[in-house]
Amino acid sequence: MKRLPPLPALHTFLVTAQHCNFTRAGQQLHITQGAVSRQIAALEEHLGYALFKREARGLSLTREGLDWLPRVQQVFALIEQGVREVGEHSTTLQLKAPTCVMRWLLPRLMEWQALRPDVPVELTTTVQHGVDLRREGFDAAVVYGDAPNHGLQVRKLFDEQLTPVCAPSLREGPVPLQQVEDLARHMLLHPSRDEHDWRLWLQAAGMTLATHGPKQHFETLDMAMAMASQGTGVAIGDWSLIGDDLRGGRLCMPFALKVLTGKGYYLVSQARSLPPGLLELLDWLEGQASL
Repeated sequence: MKRLPPLPALHTFLVTAQHCNFTRAGQQLHITQGAVSRQIAALEEHLGYALFKREARGLSLTREGLDWLPRVQQVFALIEQGVREVGEHSTTLQLKAPTCVMRWLLPRLMEWQALRPDVPVELTTTVQHGVDLRREGFDAAVVYGDAPNHGLQVRKLFDEQLTPVCAPSLREGPVPLQQVEDLARHMLLHPSRDEHDWRLWLQAAGMTLATHGPKQHFETLDMAMAMASQGTGVAIGDWSLIGDDLRGGRLCMPFALKVLTGKGYYLVSQARSLPPGLLELLDWLEGQASL
């Protein structure tokens, strides 16, 4: 079987055929006129026939050259399409999110990967609530706090709504948990050292934190939720994030009161045209937040 012609020579042929001029082809390829002429001559020698007629007024394609041109155009069109499509499908999207949103986000990313294995996502978790997409190199991020306004595309996922949560076994156990006053007989699990969340909810419920006894502090909301689900005590959680735990019976709400804090969770990305895979992921997560 005859050896295939080298791809660079075929590319030189394609460009030369478009111009029918060695000089202009060389300018486009950033090589000399002589280099173009030598590459075409070597290709013709390899094939065993001429591709161009050298005439006083320039070049013209031979019959063989005319036959070759659409085939070479098709080859390079397929290569270009492959580079575009394979690159798009194999690129892993980089997503950053604070640990406090993991109970909501992680199951949905697992579901996304089952639905769209061709659009993989790599998740980076952090205790920080913000992101600098240009400096940190992420494609998108979930942020917590006030609505971002730094030239980003912003999608609101949900508002923060604080409410006490505990294991069903604790609420239904020997120590009743029916009135807000009953919290004084249970350990309060704090997701932060400043106790701000519990203080805010109790204030809305007409009580003060000083009236309560045992307590335990954690570094993250997720750790406090995990301990609450084991019946250790009563945690203060974000109702928007724990729907899966409530539906699964791992946690329950002993009281109906939910307190809006004025903060929320937002999905942010660069304020420019987004790759289709990233756009689909962001649309899908936004849709999941509205369920």
